[in-house]
Formats: sequence, C-alpha cells, structure tokens
Amino acid sequence: MKLAKLLSADRILLDMKAVGHWPAITELVEHLVEVGALAAGLKEETLASLKAREEQVSTGIGCGVAIPHAFSDALEDVVAIFGRSRAGIDFEALDNAPVHSIILFIVPRKDYHLHLRTLAAIAKMFTNCEIRRQLGEAETRDEILAILDSKPSRVAAPGA
Repeated sequence: MKLAKLLSADRILLDMKAVGHWPAITELVEHLVEVGALAAGLKEETLASLKAREEQVSTGIGCGVAIPHAFSDALEDVVAIFGRSRAGIDFEALDNAPVHSIILFIVPRKDYHLHLRTLAAIAKMFTNCEIRRQLGEAETRDEILAILDSKPSRVAAPGA
C-alpha cells in the first residue's frame, strides 16, 4: 500500500495555523475528529498517547519533517493526516530547524509491525529533498496526494 492510500483530500491541511510543537499535534488530531476520521471519544486518549511519545524524544526528524505517531487499542485501521506549514513550526526537531511537513499517524496496537514499516516508509520518502520541495510548492490537496502517490513509498499492508 502506498503512503497516499492512508490519506484523502480531507486529511490534508495545506496551511496549518499552529506555530508550536504541541499545538501542531493538537490541530492535526482535532482536524481528524472534525472530518470523522477519528471518533471524538478517542481524541483525549490519542492526544495522551502522542504526548507520551513526544516526551521521549521529538518526532521532528530533521530537514523540516516531523512524524508524530502513536498506538491505539480502539482503532481497526491506521489513521493518518498530512499537515503543511509554510512559515514553519518549532517542533524541537533533531536539527533544530522549523518543520514544514508533518505526517501524523495512529496505528492499531495489534498491528505493531505495520507501525514500524509505516514509520520507515515515511522517513525514507521524506529524506528526498525533491519530494519535500514539491510538497512545499503544491497548491492543492490533490497535488499533495499525487506527489505522495507517485513516489515508491510503499507501506506493507497488515499481515504482509
């Protein structure tokens, strides 16, 4: 499965409003709830899981990219969202650079290995500076999806 298959146009924020690490994560999770991709009753649990993960070490991996992620006992399928900030977000990234692209995902706890493969595929894709440039210049959600779909960023399906 390609990374783009985890997303849809309503799970892409082209212009995030947050300027800080935790407000950015909150903005993305609240958007997932707004579009019905995450049940409202799971919002606080999801934020708590993401916060616990971020307290270990920032998921700002460098080069303007962050990949916040967590597990959930309540989900059956991976839930993901892409957010972009043209101004940049202080994400306490490993290289201290502002973050412009965030892929947040929540994985069912039962699919632990899918979590690792998803994380690796996203990190690999975003090491490509051309992809980061294209995502930064894209004008529409559909363009973002096309960029993510055109690249060999395969994420193994559960059980694969």
